[in-house]
Amino acid sequence: MDKVQENYEKIKTQIVPYNPKIVAVTKYFDESQIIKYYKMGFRDFGENRVKDAVKKMEKLPEEIIRNSKFHLIGHLQTNKVKLAVGKFYLIHSVDTLKLAQIISDEALKQGIIQKILLQINNAREEQKSGFLPEEIKEKFPELLKLKGIKILGTMNMAPINCSEEKLHNLFGNIKQINDDLQSEYGVELKEISMGMSNDYKIALEEGATIIRLGRILFE
Repeated sequence: MDKVQENYEKIKTQIVPYNPKIVAVTKYFDESQIIKYYKMGFRDFGENRVKDAVKKMEKLPEEIIRNSKFHLIGHLQTNKVKLAVGKFYLIHSVDTLKLAQIISDEALKQGIIQKILLQINNAREEQKSGFLPEEIKEKFPELLKLKGIKILGTMNMAPINCSEEKLHNLFGNIKQINDDLQSEYGVELKEISMGMSNDYKIALEEGATIIRLGRILFE
């Protein structure tokens, strides 16, 4: 059995009780490898760079585009919004009200509704973007007014080299914020994207519905 297939089957067995969506992080791979992984059963692909991802998509067979979902998991610059909107099933990394507004405007121009997640920086890391916990609650009413986006939930990137206890606290806090927003505003936020190769098991324990896996799948 191919090593990637073996890794995939092993992870699927581990996560059965949680049944999350696995987003395979394919940012370092070309379209030929995406085709290979599609044939193995992968259907959700995560990309970091808009231009690179769109170039790959343009070279993929129509069947794969039709049956797959592409996720933008990297930072989205405002000058790349026009290229990203409509190409990605879900933009995970919406980190400011301004970015959400620009995405909404572009989606309305295209006559679509763009699905997004709101990135929350609850570890307050200066080098990472995202809404602070108090900020997301303050901005959420404005976000809900934007007609060109549909907010599916929240997203988080935990700090590197965190203790397990801190990871539990950070991921649990994201779930609490997600639940609080649902309760306070009467909306459905069914997706929580958190957890990568080194911490996805803890993320699942704390309520992740989407995990973003690269190294653990492909090495």
